[in-house]
Amino acid sequence: MKTLGLYIHIPFCLSKCRYCDFCSFPHPKQDRVINYLSQIFEEIEEYGRVYSEYTVNTVYFGGGTPTLLKADELCDLLGKIKKCFHVTSDAEISIECNPATADVEYFKQIRLGGFNRLSIGIQSMNDSELRLLGRLHKAEDAKKAFFDARQAGFDNISVDVMYGIPDQTAESLSETLAAICALSPEHISLYGLKIEDGTHFAKHKDELKLPNEDEEYEMYISSSKLLATAGYGKYEISNFSKVGRYSRHNLKYWQREDYLGIGLAAHSCIGNRRFSATCDIEKYLNGESLDTDEIISNHDILSEKIMLGMRLGKGIDFDALGSEAQSYKQKLERYISSGHVKKIGNSLSFTDEGMYISNYILSEILDFEG
Repeated sequence: MKTLGLYIHIPFCLSKCRYCDFCSFPHPKQDRVINYLSQIFEEIEEYGRVYSEYTVNTVYFGGGTPTLLKADELCDLLGKIKKCFHVTSDAEISIECNPATADVEYFKQIRLGGFNRLSIGIQSMNDSELRLLGRLHKAEDAKKAFFDARQAGFDNISVDVMYGIPDQTAESLSETLAAICALSPEHISLYGLKIEDGTHFAKHKDELKLPNEDEEYEMYISSSKLLATAGYGKYEISNFSKVGRYSRHNLKYWQREDYLGIGLAAHSCIGNRRFSATCDIEKYLNGESLDTDEIISNHDILSEKIMLGMRLGKGIDFDALGSEAQSYKQKLERYISSGHVKKIGNSLSFTDEGMYISNYILSEILDFEG
């Protein structure tokens, strides 16, 4: 049977972080949550019938803040998925967590309910930086959440860290990463802050003391080296893991494997079809889920495979992609002499320096028809 990754979007949270442009709603009323879960259940049933020929080997609950739901609500959702889809016994089942929303008893309940991987949004171990971001937790809360999760039986934990935060310095970032490495999570995601339209930060951008481009670049390069020394290999531009502890679900995106999104604003890509759900919660609750739906040309599928695959530390074996990919290979090879691309066997991959400007390089060589 073909394999499928499931993404479940839970759009509710305690408050809107100042940098966040995700489809999320703070302080939801309980009846709104109940109505949303009811719609999710219907969607799971429908998609379970449509994609009955697939086995599901990864499930990812994202948000928003999925752990804002009650533990039994999450377990019921996962139980419904297992009832309606063919979920493998060794499936990676991940859930995002805000440290301010869970304790050891909560973690025990969802671990018993079948969740086996946790992604904790810590972002920083500096309290002043957390306040600037609009996070509700402090560094000590993050540590407690991590230790509570360990006590509850989670042996696969990822931690999110952000760089480029207002007032952040190279030293404070190094201190955050050292504190994170001391916890010894299996996986670390390191994301650069982006000022997105419509966010609090965008409205007050002129007031923010942000690192300049050179400072951000040095943060990324030095952090990559620090994490490598601590035993975390960079297997993707923003993601580092201990040996074998990469995110199986996120690799589906980067390797352009089939994935199905369920819930508000969720995106799906199955074969040559890509579709997404509406961001309008009223439409969604009324059953008007589909927002975009398109068939992707073979040319653009190849371009996507290159764009996504070059995010990976192992890069791409262009010979395996066929003759049409050779022209892209030749264009990338021009960046070997500048130190942005390296050759590993039959594959090309970005160096650390190349990964930092990968969007620019890929925009120069790729030509999407759409």
